[in-house]
Amino acid sequence: MSAVALGARARPIERVVLGAALLASAGLVWVVTGQWLAVVAFAAGLIGLGGIAWFITRQTPDSSAPEFALPDWSVTVAAIDRADVAIAVTDRAGRLVCANPLYEKWFTAQQAPPRLAVDNASLERLAKAGRAAWRDGRGAADLVESSEGRWKASALRAGRGDDYLVWTIAPLTPPDLVAELVPHLDGKLGRALSQAGFAAAIVDPDGKLRAASAGFASRATGDPAALLTGQEFTALLRQDERDQISWARDGKRGASLSLFYLPVSDPDARAAPDYDNTPSLILIADHGVGIGSGGGEASAAVPHLEALLGQLPLGLAMADRDGRLLFANAAFMRAAGKDGEVPPTYPTDLVVQEDKGTISDAIRRFAQGPAASGDLAVRLRGQPEEPVTLNLAGVRGLGEAAVLLGLTDNTEETRLKRQVAQATKMQAVGQLAGGVAHDFNNVLTAILGTCDLMLLRHTPGDSDYDDIQQIRANSNRAASLTRQLLAFSRQQTLRPEVLQLPDVLSDVSHLLKRLIGEKIQLTVTHDRDLGPVRADPSQLEQVIVNLAVNARDAMLAKSEHGGKLTLATKKVSAADVARMPGGIMPLADYTALVVQDTGSGIAPDHLGKIFEPFFTTKDLGKGTGLGLSTVYGIVKQSGGFIFADSELGRGTTFTVYLPVHHADPNAPVAELAAPVEAPVQQWSGGGRLLLVEDEDMVRAVAERALTRAGYTITTASDGDEGLELVKSGAQFDMIVSDVVMPAMDGPSMVREIRKLRPDLPVLFMSGYAEEQLRKEIDIDSVEFLPKPFSVQQISDKVGAVLAAAKS
Repeated sequence: MSAVALGARARPIERVVLGAALLASAGLVWVVTGQWLAVVAFAAGLIGLGGIAWFITRQTPDSSAPEFALPDWSVTVAAIDRADVAIAVTDRAGRLVCANPLYEKWFTAQQAPPRLAVDNASLERLAKAGRAAWRDGRGAADLVESSEGRWKASALRAGRGDDYLVWTIAPLTPPDLVAELVPHLDGKLGRALSQAGFAAAIVDPDGKLRAASAGFASRATGDPAALLTGQEFTALLRQDERDQISWARDGKRGASLSLFYLPVSDPDARAAPDYDNTPSLILIADHGVGIGSGGGEASAAVPHLEALLGQLPLGLAMADRDGRLLFANAAFMRAAGKDGEVPPTYPTDLVVQEDKGTISDAIRRFAQGPAASGDLAVRLRGQPEEPVTLNLAGVRGLGEAAVLLGLTDNTEETRLKRQVAQATKMQAVGQLAGGVAHDFNNVLTAILGTCDLMLLRHTPGDSDYDDIQQIRANSNRAASLTRQLLAFSRQQTLRPEVLQLPDVLSDVSHLLKRLIGEKIQLTVTHDRDLGPVRADPSQLEQVIVNLAVNARDAMLAKSEHGGKLTLATKKVSAADVARMPGGIMPLADYTALVVQDTGSGIAPDHLGKIFEPFFTTKDLGKGTGLGLSTVYGIVKQSGGFIFADSELGRGTTFTVYLPVHHADPNAPVAELAAPVEAPVQQWSGGGRLLLVEDEDMVRAVAERALTRAGYTITTASDGDEGLELVKSGAQFDMIVSDVVMPAMDGPSMVREIRKLRPDLPVLFMSGYAEEQLRKEIDIDSVEFLPKPFSVQQISDKVGAVLAAAKS
């Protein structure tokens, strides 16, 4: 009968015994005291204590549930006693509960997994396996290594409460490398070796062929499909009296061969390979195709090759299979920023720490297998912010040299890239500035026009007159800022003339002396035989004034005693331009303006930003940041170039190059003379005008100004509406139109109207440069009025256009 059943029968007997003991105790109390009250109290107390005990212990196990005996670990040890794997059981505290004899032999009973006497990487893998087993029920470590052997381990969570891990540790059997290699000789590896000029075969220690590639069979027998397994390897080759080896089927005229012997042994095996009983992979190639053994003809050719590479302007170096630098020519060291220095031991010494491993891996990769080439982006220690391209190519047959390295000195290329990026940025900023200025000009046109109309109703004695004048003056200041933005974006209206730079300097020198003050010494020099330039004289004066004022501020910031400002003109020939670095300017003759000061200089990190609008190093409120940007735009719009050279504490030099103007030899001499403006013709006959403007405020101001001047005005808000008015038969004496409008713009509208009224005068209003607009719209007989304009200016311009059309 089971222990569970015996326990069930014992419980009724226990109850009877307990009842008898209770009655006997009550009787004893009555005999001693003789009082029934004491007996009842005693019995009640015993019953209460018994009830409490019953309540605490009432959760008794189900009689039907099995009762487990304590584990007998000796039985477990007997069950896990295996001769092929080590097994150990650990609890949640990581203690070794039991293990089989093989575990004790390999790791001893003092060590419990995962804390075994193995290397650090294996300890980490075992710890991960243990954590995975506690979490997921299973875990594994693919490789566990120590000086005693190599194993793989797995852990399984077990027990009634999942309180134990069962570790199984099995030895890793060494791979059969020959069996793994044989299929590859008939696959891609064999074909790749054949394409590289190698015939491959596996030869057993007894000298018989285990396997051979199709290339080997083809060279040995002439039949790529020949079955050579089991044949004597040496029977397929012959050796002449000079110990030269060739294919037996080729006879005495066969080409000599190079043989390379590679024992097929486990590279991770701790014991030294037994070469007498190890199969071999033998590679056979025609003499000279080999991998290079460091001797013979290949070694003799290396010094000649180094002498040749040393004379080349390309940066070239050679490294061996271990990554050592065998040779580096002067161009290579110059490109690496180590001009004139001795080449380092390793090419990795030339790059930043983060790129060392990448170069080492690449050299090892290109030093093995068939010859190949590739590129690698690295950062040199001397210029870590500018990646350069390192070319690598595997070479064969050059002794120790295994990899050819190429490095190009791209300092000039980097500089040109920066210049192109800067020019692109300046162009983008210029487009933005031009768009902002154009939109702002519309606002200023409305403000100035409204002020003019209000001034017509107020006399100088009125209380509002001075306020209106102040608004108008501030608006004119804002208009000058927009003109500077348009100058930077090369969208302002220029009136170029053929002139001599010395004449412009002479005209502006008196103004400069007042601007720079008495503390600044002004020196002006001129070169001889200067060529004429074509530029707007007023804008050129603006360039000189802005540069001089900047120089004055820099010199006074350095010393309160001032400094020296030098203005000079120079002749620059096309030959001089060809000798300049960078090749930015086209080959041509130039006249240069040089502005040099002895001020504080410009910091290198600021030098690339000085021509950007609103960039200034002056204190807050002391500069708009538009001076140099205006200079840049005027010079560029005039077809010239401007460069700045500066040194902190020494001063700054600005050089402006303007192309020499070569007049057409067939043109009359009078072409070089400055144009004489014709007198403005007066018009007082009124007329019917079509005013087309998309900005409501500008249209309203222009309509009021022209109506006041006696014209009959019909307005349209865009080109489509204006064209419909003309098509509907309305008669107009002139069209006044904006250029840029939504939907149909002004030029498109005028082209369609000219098909109906070819002789109709047109006046365009625009904030963009007249010269640029004429090139873009390409419409004959049109006039331009720049924004912002006053009431008087638009009235006078319309009258002049009508007078010219009627004359």
